[in-house]
Amino acid sequence: MKRVIPILVIAAAATLFWFRDRWLPAAADHAAYLGYVEGETTLIGAPMGGRIISVKVIKGGMTDAGSLLFQLDDAAARSDVTRLEAAVATARATAANLESGKRAEELELIARQQAEAQANLDLARIEYVRAQSLSQRGVSAETAFDRAKAALAVAEERLKQVQANASIARLPAREAEITAARARIAEADAALATARARLADYQGLAPSTALVDDVFFEAGETVGAGQPIVSLLQPGKATLRFYIPEADRAKAAAGVAVRYSCDGCGEGGSARISHVASLPEYTPPVIYSSTARAKLVFLVEATPAQADPRLQPGLPIEVEPLP
Repeated sequence: MKRVIPILVIAAAATLFWFRDRWLPAAADHAAYLGYVEGETTLIGAPMGGRIISVKVIKGGMTDAGSLLFQLDDAAARSDVTRLEAAVATARATAANLESGKRAEELELIARQQAEAQANLDLARIEYVRAQSLSQRGVSAETAFDRAKAALAVAEERLKQVQANASIARLPAREAEITAARARIAEADAALATARARLADYQGLAPSTALVDDVFFEAGETVGAGQPIVSLLQPGKATLRFYIPEADRAKAAAGVAVRYSCDGCGEGGSARISHVASLPEYTPPVIYSSTARAKLVFLVEATPAQADPRLQPGLPIEVEPLP
């Protein structure tokens, strides 16, 4: 047993030494920086909760921009839109009625009353002329002439009254009533627009052409407001994440160009650094000696200069050292 323990210790030390050389960050003179590809995912959910009616995509499939991803139960929302459409129609009809004055049938009745008043006036004028002639010749009494004169005056006033009623009937409602009716139209339109926007929120649409990275729920399940239902991965949008040693930290800055390579990437490609971590990563305890500083590394993120479909998430990469 005593002989086995030293052998195990030596084996463990050799394993740790191999692990350090294989996976720990390389020193400044290493041939390349090691890292991996990170994909850009988009989580798609609905602003409100509800029951999922259908899911139109499958994990690993492709979807086009604007394509339907999922549909929630929107029966109540559709009913609300129908109700508000009717409210808008009612508000518009009320405003039109106030602006148009009396109905055609009412105007026709007033026109007939005006014609009757005009006929009565014409008859009163004839009677007045006859009574005046008889009175002047002394054939009839003075009272007959006075009655004809009064009847003429009454017929004239009656015609004026009917004409005034006809003019009023053609007028719209008072300005305040019309203003209030128009305000009710605007209110109904705004409520309808809100309901239609809310109805659209019951379905998820793909913002762009993407790969379906994951589907978290199935039809028939209930989700909460804002809970992701589908995860999309946009092809060609990738971030290179790699580590540089402490000695090269001063060379790395946003905008600096680097070259990368990976298995199956051929000659690789170029990228530009977009972010450099401000804090180092290390294995504690930290002792800032020359040897310890050589083990400090900084995470660097770079964006490929051109979209490369070969850069799949999780793919190991190597980045050429900074000059």
